[in-house]
Amino acid sequence: MNKVKIGLLLGLMAGVATVPVEAQVNASDSVQHHVLGNRLSVGGYGEIAYSRNFYSDNVYRYSDAAKYKNDPSHGRFDVPHAVIYLNYNFGKGWTMGSEIEFEHTGTGSAQEKEFTEGGEWEMEVEKGGEVELEQFWIQKSFSRAFNIRAGHIVVPIGMTNAHHEPLHFFTVYRPEGEATILPCTWHDTGISFWGRTGRVRYEAQVVAGLDAFFFDREGWVSGGAGSPYEFKVANKYGFIGRLDYYAFPGLRIGLSGYYGRAMHNAFPHDLEGKDANGNVKRYDNVKGTVAIGAFDFAFNRFNWIVRGNADYGYVGDAATISTIKRNLTANSAPYKKTPVGKNAVAVGLEAGYDIFSQVARLRADDQKFYLFGRYEYYNSYIPSSDQQKYEYTGKQRLAVGFNYFPLPQIVVKGEYSTRLLKQQYNNEPSISLGIAYEGFFL
Repeated sequence: MNKVKIGLLLGLMAGVATVPVEAQVNASDSVQHHVLGNRLSVGGYGEIAYSRNFYSDNVYRYSDAAKYKNDPSHGRFDVPHAVIYLNYNFGKGWTMGSEIEFEHTGTGSAQEKEFTEGGEWEMEVEKGGEVELEQFWIQKSFSRAFNIRAGHIVVPIGMTNAHHEPLHFFTVYRPEGEATILPCTWHDTGISFWGRTGRVRYEAQVVAGLDAFFFDREGWVSGGAGSPYEFKVANKYGFIGRLDYYAFPGLRIGLSGYYGRAMHNAFPHDLEGKDANGNVKRYDNVKGTVAIGAFDFAFNRFNWIVRGNADYGYVGDAATISTIKRNLTANSAPYKKTPVGKNAVAVGLEAGYDIFSQVARLRADDQKFYLFGRYEYYNSYIPSSDQQKYEYTGKQRLAVGFNYFPLPQIVVKGEYSTRLLKQQYNNEPSISLGIAYEGFFL
C-alpha cells in the first residue's frame, strides 16, 4: 500500500474521530458488566454464516494463478463462534469471569472398529473446530479506577481483540486484516491492572510471550499465542498497554501496544544458553523481539456508525528465525516452516448509515437497517532486504452490504466483498450472509 493511500485513510480516521459518538465497552468488561447486574450472570454471543466464494480454493492458486483462474466457485456454512459467558460476584470486590468459546461448532471424534483392518479400534476425527477457554479470571476491585485481574484474559491489541463481539463490526466475519496478522481473539494467561478515571480507561498486562516458531507468512504472528501442549510455554513474557479516551458522550479513541521476546519461547528450550562444553550456543542472542502499535476509533451518532483501525508490527531477527524454523525443527514438530516477515500492517475503515432512522414507525420500534461499506489493506509478510518476496500477501478488500437489527441484541448481515491482489494474481470476490446475537440471559 503506498504512502498516499495510508495518508488518506488515516486522515479520514482522524477527521471522523473529532465527532462525538457512542462509546463501546471493552470485550473483557462485557463479561462482567451488563444491564441486569445480578450476582450470577449468564450470557454470550453467537454467529451463523454462509459464504459463496467465486475464486479457486486450490492451495497453489498464487504460485500458478493462470491455471486456476476458471475454477468453479465454492460455498460453505459455518458457525464461526458460539460463546457462553459465566460471571459470579462473590462480594467485597471479588469477582470471577469466564468465556467458553466453540469455534466452527467445536471438535468431533468417534471411536470406530475397523473391520477392514483386522478389527482394530481407531479414533476417527469427524470434524474440525476448536473449543477454547477464552477468558477465566479472578478479579479484585479496589475502586472504579483500580482493579487487578489474574488468569486467562483478553489481550486488547487493536480494535477487533478489544471489541470482538459480532455487533461491533459490520462484516459477516471479523475484520479480515486484523484477524490475519494478529491472534484473534487474542487471549493469554497473565495479570492485568486496569481501571477508568474520568474520560480515560487504561489497562496494563503481563502475559506469556509469543512463540516465534508459530509465526508464518500468511498469518504473521497470529499463531504465536497458541500452544499445542497441555501447558503454555512462558520462558519469555509479553507486555501490553492500552488507553481508551472517551472525549465526549460516545466518542472512543484507542491506542494499544505490545512488546516482548518471541525467540526461545518454544519447547524444548534448548537453543539458548551454553552447550555442554561451556560455549555459547549459536542462536543464543537471537531475541525475536515483537513490537506492535495500534490505533482504533469508533463513531456512533446522527444515525451513522464509522469505525477504523491502523496496526503496524515488527519482528526482530525475522530472517534468522525463518531459517531456524526451516532447518532445525523436526518434520513431525507442530511448528510452521514458512518464513515470517519483518513487518506486517493492517488498515481498515468502515461506515454505515441507518436508513430506518428516517421512518418514524421503525425508529420508534428500535429497529435499525444499516447500509455499509468497508475498505481494508493488509499485508502479513513485509520482508527484510535479505528475505524472499511473496507479493500475494498484500491485499486490499472492499465490502458493501447491510446490517438489519430487528432487536438491539440480534443482527442479520449480508455483504458482497472482493479481495484485490496485484495484477499477476486473480481477485477473490464472494458473497456472505449471517445472523448473530449478543446478550445476557441472567
